Amino acid sequence: MEFQKTAGWLDWYNGPSKPTFKLPAGAVDAHCHVFGPGAEFPYAPERKYTPCDASKHQLYALRDHLGFTRNVVVQATCHGADNRAMVDALVQSNGKARGVATVKRSVSDAEIQAMHVAGVRGVRFNFVKRLVDFTPKDELLDIANRIKKWGWHVVIYFEAVDLPELWDFFTALPTTVVVDHMGRPNVDKPVDGPEFELFVKFMREHSNVWSKVSCPERLSVTGPKALNGEQNAYRDVIPFAKHIVQEFPDRVLWGTDWPHPNLKDHMPDDGLLVDFIPHIAPKAELQKKLLVDNPMRLYWPEET
Repeated sequence: MEFQKTAGWLDWYNGPSKPTFKLPAGAVDAHCHVFGPGAEFPYAPERKYTPCDASKHQLYALRDHLGFTRNVVVQATCHGADNRAMVDALVQSNGKARGVATVKRSVSDAEIQAMHVAGVRGVRFNFVKRLVDFTPKDELLDIANRIKKWGWHVVIYFEAVDLPELWDFFTALPTTVVVDHMGRPNVDKPVDGPEFELFVKFMREHSNVWSKVSCPERLSVTGPKALNGEQNAYRDVIPFAKHIVQEFPDRVLWGTDWPHPNLKDHMPDDGLLVDFIPHIAPKAELQKKLLVDNPMRLYWPEET
């Protein structure tokens, strides 16, 4: 099947640099995606965008190039609740990948069990209005209660301004809850201001809440401008991510977000994104927790 990608869609960068930062042994890229390929795994009819193809083979080649050992493949919104591309990537990973699915209330226990065997360990609830249509919260809560018995967690994707209205629902979830990209803070606002402090309070008051401190390229206003000769600055995001890593070192994850869906202004060099890590986790102990210990505990608990 032929798909015409969305006008203005930026293809992922096909020449990533080799990171200067050496990842600790066993590092996990805990947030990445596969898109199609559309000819093999068609995109969902209800999708809000049509991406470029980004296959499992290309993802795992990037993993090896950057120095990661494992991946967590998160279901992309362009595939809706058809998890076949993601599950196929897990099955073909030789045990080096786990997954996060998108499911509907109609999913059967047998389907959940089959995904569990393939390596799925969570479901994703997306609240970013421009990406998905609204799903009733009672349906999502029902899904969360059902997947709990498999030991799965819930990944939530939302924007900072929407946290107050979503607070009661998020705090009612009966599983570990992992927030994508720190809840997309507005980094133009102060790190100690009320908006970001509400997110910190969310994590502080609820020990089941984790956060991915990923996607500086998505959150930054300054972008990857040179600063003292360093190309991968994204310097306006550093205080936010560093604060979360230092206060909640045992509940943070990091991922490339390859192949970087829906970016409008620039497509990042994944090697430079890896070089962002020591700016938010300066000490080796923090780096190991962020990149190895935490994702292994959440996604490969049988090995920890």
